[in-house]
Amino acid sequence: MAERRDQLVAFLDQTLDIEAFPDYGPMGLQVYGRARVERVVTAVSASRALFETAAARGADLIVVHHGLFWNKDSRVIDPLLRERLRPLFDHGMSLAAYHLALDGHPTLGNNARILAALGFERDDEGFAHAGGRAVGWFGSADAPVAVDEFAARIRGAIGPPHAVYANGPDEIRRIAVCSGGGPRYLPEIAARGCDALVTGDMDEPAEMWSRELGVHFAAAGHYATEVFGVQALAELLNDQRGCEAEFLDLPTNA
Repeated sequence: MAERRDQLVAFLDQTLDIEAFPDYGPMGLQVYGRARVERVVTAVSASRALFETAAARGADLIVVHHGLFWNKDSRVIDPLLRERLRPLFDHGMSLAAYHLALDGHPTLGNNARILAALGFERDDEGFAHAGGRAVGWFGSADAPVAVDEFAARIRGAIGPPHAVYANGPDEIRRIAVCSGGGPRYLPEIAARGCDALVTGDMDEPAEMWSRELGVHFAAAGHYATEVFGVQALAELLNDQRGCEAEFLDLPTNA
């Protein structure tokens, strides 16, 4: 079975409500390839290795979290970007990217999925707003979670964390999750009654903030915290659309 590319991308645009999230670069279709899509590959970040692997899998459309273009980048197609794009052009593949809208989606997003994987129920309120929409989410547990148990859940659901600063209460009841780059939100989530923050990056001030605010902090890896949304998109496309989709895991140490 096959889908028209533009209808499929429009479905993703609408599902993720991309117009509600001002972002650092364009979301949606970034590179036009074949007009018909039978096979979709999802992944975290655009790269030459991803495009070559997707071509070998016979992909017509690649959907990523981190796309090709960011507001502060040059608009020049330099030799590096030219070679990165070559597999897309050679094999007629399209590329679509969904950044903040995929972080913040209340059911498909990275942060909602991480909360569920850690055994916390997503609250109605969030934080780290973009255009009035929450990107990060708060979550609560039915019963208090011990610190060691919480760290074990992170290792099991996400992977070995880069850093864990256990400076909060002995029992964890309410947490905040912001995939990727979220350490700067520590003061905000502390002020809003959270016991712990789970994010991807490990910024230098985070340990000091964790200690002074009395909040647990876990940096579980930028890549590792952002596989959840693109995995969810592959599941969604397989369930609801007339194409085949798979997630490609090309991890980095970040």
